[in-house]
Amino acid sequence: MTRAILVFAILAGTIGCDRPQPEQQTTKHNVEIKEIREPAVAGLFYPNDKKELAENVDRLLADAAPKPVENLRALVCPHAGYRFSGHTAAVGYKLLRGMDIDTVVVMAPSHYASFDGASIPKVDAYQTPLGLIAVSPEASKLAKLKPFVVNPPCEVRRPSWWRQAPKELPAFGEDTPHSWEHSLEVQLPFLQQTLKNFRLAPIIFGRVDPKAVADALDEVIDGKTLLVASSDLSHYHPYETAKRLDDRCIKAICSLDPERVERQEACGKGPILTLIHLARKNGWRAKLLDYRNSGDTSGDKSGGVVGYAAIAFYEPAVDNGNEFTEEQRKFLLKLARKTVTASVRHEPLPVVDRQDVDSALAQRRACFVTLTIDGRLRGCIGSIFPEEPLYRAVIRKAQAAAMADPRFPPVTPKELKRIEIEISVLTLPEELEFDSPEELLEKLRPGVDGVVLRLGNRQATYLPQVWEKIPEKRSFLSHLAKKAGLGPSEWMNDRVEILVYQVEAF
Repeated sequence: MTRAILVFAILAGTIGCDRPQPEQQTTKHNVEIKEIREPAVAGLFYPNDKKELAENVDRLLADAAPKPVENLRALVCPHAGYRFSGHTAAVGYKLLRGMDIDTVVVMAPSHYASFDGASIPKVDAYQTPLGLIAVSPEASKLAKLKPFVVNPPCEVRRPSWWRQAPKELPAFGEDTPHSWEHSLEVQLPFLQQTLKNFRLAPIIFGRVDPKAVADALDEVIDGKTLLVASSDLSHYHPYETAKRLDDRCIKAICSLDPERVERQEACGKGPILTLIHLARKNGWRAKLLDYRNSGDTSGDKSGGVVGYAAIAFYEPAVDNGNEFTEEQRKFLLKLARKTVTASVRHEPLPVVDRQDVDSALAQRRACFVTLTIDGRLRGCIGSIFPEEPLYRAVIRKAQAAAMADPRFPPVTPKELKRIEIEISVLTLPEELEFDSPEELLEKLRPGVDGVVLRLGNRQATYLPQVWEKIPEKRSFLSHLAKKAGLGPSEWMNDRVEILVYQVEAF
């Protein structure tokens, strides 16, 4: 929640506890601790007593029952008082139990400080009533990259609860973006109760481009890094209005659609957009784990409520190269067949109820629909980048392949029984870096990589299946250049851009 005074009033019974002092000046990693960011909202957003806090978090985790998520890379979790958003946060954090994580990057919005950049604190550890968490060496690496800054100059509007808080609140000295920020701090006890041994890279977002943050993070994260974006959703709307707004926001996030997310109300929009840019770059997906609002958790739906969601970002598992189940494949192929038939007969296109669509098929994905007769191409239309949910993309591309491929006349009713349909679902294209034509040839993987060739305003692509007909790399690129309207040797132009992607075809 953006203002802590409400939580302060509700949790007032816990505030009288003494503020814990560091029991030792080293962490589990035997890191010498000189400067500590002490807790600012213990006793306000969560219990101040070590035993009570541990029991509170463990109880929330015990009640949580998330569906398993393989290859988890990041979470979106809320940051209100635990009474309000703790149930939803626990659904996300329970997935961490048993994971081998070295570094947790927690990205949080600034509620009290106005500044430029993404702030890294100049401290050795964060403290909660549960103990110390060492700051990761990765934080120092990030601090050297733009747009990260260390304790930047800032204007701080201290939170409304500051004057009412107990005298034991830490004397921070000069205010920094991290001094009073609750949105990062409230994530930490959940991490401490679910991960055995980790270090923290704490980031507070000011005025900063999320894509620039994502590009810098991509330089340092690895398979043992977890990212957390701290955010609540809509704020202080009537209950039903909040549910509609939050549903819109959640769908935008899970579709990895940065433009739609920009228009939403989430206070942690910057951290969320950073995850989306990373997801689009690395082929991750996102799915909702839990949604509630403060009306659900407090029982009071009469006034304005605040929305909370736990969302998982994950790397799709590969099973023999297949991302989609046999049932999902059949659904899409049947949908494409109905579309082609309806298009050729000039009948209404299939109408699909979103509630009947598997969540994996409702993700925004790029695809091609290819039509053949007796092995000969009869139409092929698709998109290189995601434009809409996959099941809708299949309808649109199947219609276009049958009726609007400029290389062929429209499919006729007599041809329908002979048409074979193949659907190719694309990963997000990534730019292939190379310094010479020879290096480009070395890096291309025949039969694996789909290739996009760009030069100026000219562009063309070949799906990986084309390697079967043109297996020699130079010939493949020459034909692709001609498809783009260029000379056959223009793939060697030093201004040419090459992007590669992979497909699952069925």
